[in-house]
Amino acid sequence: MSDVTTRALRLLALLQSRSVWTGPELADEMSVTTRTVRRDVDRLRQMGYPVLTSAGHGGGYQLGAGRALPPLLLSSAEAVAVAVGLRLAASSGVDGLDEEALRALAALDRILPAPVRAEVGAVTDAMGVITRPSPGTRSEVLMTLATAVRDGVRVRVDYERADGERSERRLEPYRVLSMEGRWYLFSWDLDREDWRTFRLDRMQAVHASTFAISPREVPDIEASVRESITVGAYPTTTTVRILAPLEEVSPQVPARAGTLMADGPEACILRAGAYELHWTAMHLAWIGAPIEVIEPPELLEAIEDLRIWASTVRRADDAPGR
Repeated sequence: MSDVTTRALRLLALLQSRSVWTGPELADEMSVTTRTVRRDVDRLRQMGYPVLTSAGHGGGYQLGAGRALPPLLLSSAEAVAVAVGLRLAASSGVDGLDEEALRALAALDRILPAPVRAEVGAVTDAMGVITRPSPGTRSEVLMTLATAVRDGVRVRVDYERADGERSERRLEPYRVLSMEGRWYLFSWDLDREDWRTFRLDRMQAVHASTFAISPREVPDIEASVRESITVGAYPTTTTVRILAPLEEVSPQVPARAGTLMADGPEACILRAGAYELHWTAMHLAWIGAPIEVIEPPELLEAIEDLRIWASTVRRADDAPGR
């Protein structure tokens, strides 16, 4: 790297570190003359950096806002702070912020020197509140998958199913997304030749390849993931019509509990998976709106059992013998 380039990068870093610098201050920091500083400022301007100049007391050089975000030059300590902050933002639960933070973190992680990356990992491990994805999800799994999605390359995943069976899956990753604090991967399964959703906390290891993913028509990812985790993962599918507007019912149905869609202005359709229908009946009772059972008919029996049980409930003062 030439002396001119080195000075330009050093000058850019100084301008980013403070709001205003005088010419003599910059010359002293860079061990050059003020004339050299002026030439280097002109060079930055030619490269598209908006370096502003103000005269008078308190004036000097400052880096202005341009039409595009200029590259940031960070010290090791600043890089650690930014990376840790991005990990916190990635698990914040704020709509849209988690995925944007994850993409930014993947871009930063790719260029971090090994010692800085190790320090980021050490700080994250020491502060459990920083990484709050899902239980058991390791940051290296999250980062490897996010980077593979960004780069559009295949991955090999050592995956453990809910029943404990482990297998290696060859996947084309399309999106990593968080739903109510748990991370999922939406991908094309090369062996099963179909779309699949995987939980990151069940991944033991992830290895990215250099093989590019194949172009293919991608379905609605969010809808597919919701369907997979709320219906596809269970042995029984329940479908009911709730006689209340969608906007009233939505707050009472968590994203991992079921999928909702409007059925006219005064009703909506709830689809949910179940291991035990009595839990579904209890959830519907908690919602409290009138319902029509579409499937399965056994759900009506579970609701009837709940009604019979409820009819036996009474105050302790009313019990026989009191």
